[in-house]
Amino acid sequence: MGLLSLGTPLAWDEAKHYADHVRTHGITQFLQIWDRLKDRGGDELLWGDEIEYMVAAFDDEEKNAKLSLRQTEILAKLQTIVDDIASDRGESESVPTFHPEYGRFMLESTPGAPYTGALRDLLVVESNMRYRRHLARKYLKSNEVPFTMTSFPRLGVPGVFTDPYYDPVDAVSSHSLFLPEEITNPHARFPTLTANIRRRRGSKVAINLPLFIDTHTPRPFVDPTIPWQRHIYPEDPGKLAHRPVRCCDGAERCAEAKNGAALIDHVYMDAMGFGMGCSCLQITFQACNVTEARRLYDALIPVAPLMLALTAASPLWRGYIADVDCRWDVVSASVDDRTEEERGLKAGSSTSCPRLMLTTVQPLHENRFRIPKSRYASVSLYISENWMNRPAYNDIEAPHDPAIFERLQKHGVDDLLSRHIAHLFIRDPLVIFSESIDQDDTTSNDHFENIQSTNWQTLRFKPPPTNSPIGWRVEFRPMEVQMTDFENAAFSIFIVLLSRAILHFNLNLYIPISKVDENMARAQRRDAVHSEKFYFRKDVFPPGSSQPSSLASSTPTTPISEHGSPIHINGVNGKEKKLRNCYPLPPKPDDAPVPRAVQEEYEEMTLEEIMNGKGSAFPGLLNLVYAFLETLDFDADEARRIEEYLDLVRRRTNGSLRTAASWIRDFVRSHPAYKFDSVVSQEINYDLMLAVDEMCVPSHLCRE
Repeated sequence: MGLLSLGTPLAWDEAKHYADHVRTHGITQFLQIWDRLKDRGGDELLWGDEIEYMVAAFDDEEKNAKLSLRQTEILAKLQTIVDDIASDRGESESVPTFHPEYGRFMLESTPGAPYTGALRDLLVVESNMRYRRHLARKYLKSNEVPFTMTSFPRLGVPGVFTDPYYDPVDAVSSHSLFLPEEITNPHARFPTLTANIRRRRGSKVAINLPLFIDTHTPRPFVDPTIPWQRHIYPEDPGKLAHRPVRCCDGAERCAEAKNGAALIDHVYMDAMGFGMGCSCLQITFQACNVTEARRLYDALIPVAPLMLALTAASPLWRGYIADVDCRWDVVSASVDDRTEEERGLKAGSSTSCPRLMLTTVQPLHENRFRIPKSRYASVSLYISENWMNRPAYNDIEAPHDPAIFERLQKHGVDDLLSRHIAHLFIRDPLVIFSESIDQDDTTSNDHFENIQSTNWQTLRFKPPPTNSPIGWRVEFRPMEVQMTDFENAAFSIFIVLLSRAILHFNLNLYIPISKVDENMARAQRRDAVHSEKFYFRKDVFPPGSSQPSSLASSTPTTPISEHGSPIHINGVNGKEKKLRNCYPLPPKPDDAPVPRAVQEEYEEMTLEEIMNGKGSAFPGLLNLVYAFLETLDFDADEARRIEEYLDLVRRRTNGSLRTAASWIRDFVRSHPAYKFDSVVSQEINYDLMLAVDEMCVPSHLCRE
């Protein structure tokens, strides 16, 4: 989450009047950065991870695992002992950092300094993660534990699920039926963000996950834990705040639980805290230059759904087993500030009859755009000018602000990047501090980041901050956090190595964005690793490049500096001692064949085929990583340790190691107290959390 601004946040009715101001100056700030740094290059590979913890407090007498709401106190304690931490680790080690997050039960941690391309840095990732967990735990109460779990299984259940207990009746920001106001970080940004999403949307957010139907689950399932008679806030079930909107097929849509928001046979949630209270694992890379950053951004877009499926870790929601394995749609719905008109649900924007497969688009009356996706969604546009990026790949509706697009173009920004920025800037800023309305656009990028950083997509293209040595970056965001440090390190290392293999072999992973979106939907389904197929490119090698049979003996391409001179390889036998940036992009061959029809470039594959290969034509992403490792100067012990991490990815893919989601679901369903009714009781949750805590021991093994 980083540093939080201090000041007076504006409520939505006042903030909305400054939306155009923020957008206009945000673009000015981007153009200031663009003018200064578009030609910056030669930056080395720097990278790092972000891990989010949830802190749980165990009540052994009541057999209850509750969320500890002591974030402020815990972070203050960690901040005051920085000097002691430094002396504990020694001067040669960087000190990890901890930051606040949305939930008052959450901590975010990062390495104290970014990792470099040095091969040894790959082998300290796990120990750094272990050290961060150790530090967090060291300054907690004796009954508190920091967990790397994606979602807390009983967040929002009736009764006591926080320590201390608070009643949801005081949820003045979210109006939630389930979550108290005190679940949210008290910094003014967070309750304002929560309230402004609700106010802008015109209703509470509505999150529905299909329920896992077990042997004794009541059918139809109408959730008895929803307080159907509460009537404190306008949206409560006991009040009728909105008139239902009828589709042409007669279906009613309404923002209230009793009148349609809570779906039958689903787990219903109604607040930002259900999504932004989730934990994840994110990786950020510094690229050589803006061109390489855009190239890497595009290449990882099709990889994002695959990594979501492989790291699936969240099958339990609000005390029930859901029929999904991942958090993504929960978070997406939890911050969906689009109005009914922007979602195409309100008469005057469009009328949609799914059963008749008809959509009639009508003129907008209250909003500027019809917006197909939430602010938290998969990427909608490829942005690289790489010759492999065909226009047909950007095949979904991605509205953009035409005035902003034209302004960027006239300033010299190319069409693809102009469209990307203009697409992000169709959104309104959600939190504006009165003290920060007027900024010096030459020294600040706060208005740009206000909108950029609240477009939470599977990847984020990140311009350099102002007054900073940091370069152009790419953030990889889809992965669910894993229960053990070994797993989190394994997936972090795999993504870093895959990113280098993509650049080294100049791989072409493009498929249409519409297929990436379909893959995102499939990735969240129960046991998607083994039950789903995913669209993926059949031939990842561009014309004239090495074929799969020659990968194992491939040697590194000669690295070229920004000035055109060769970079010395510091290794033996032509192998490199460091992971690097600045891979030259070969031009399109003169004799390149005429491209095939786009639909002939990809096919459906299992995850095992995508990772391990399919026949002789497609080598698989894991094998490409192994081929890339052949270009590096590892010693035998280093190679063995890297293999342990990659073996986890292989085993997760082939089914010999369960995903965290499958392990959690199996634990619940095999618990003696489980009644096969889809309910995760207090006792089951307590035992589950104990079992997860027992996993976090100093071991290189991931126990099932």
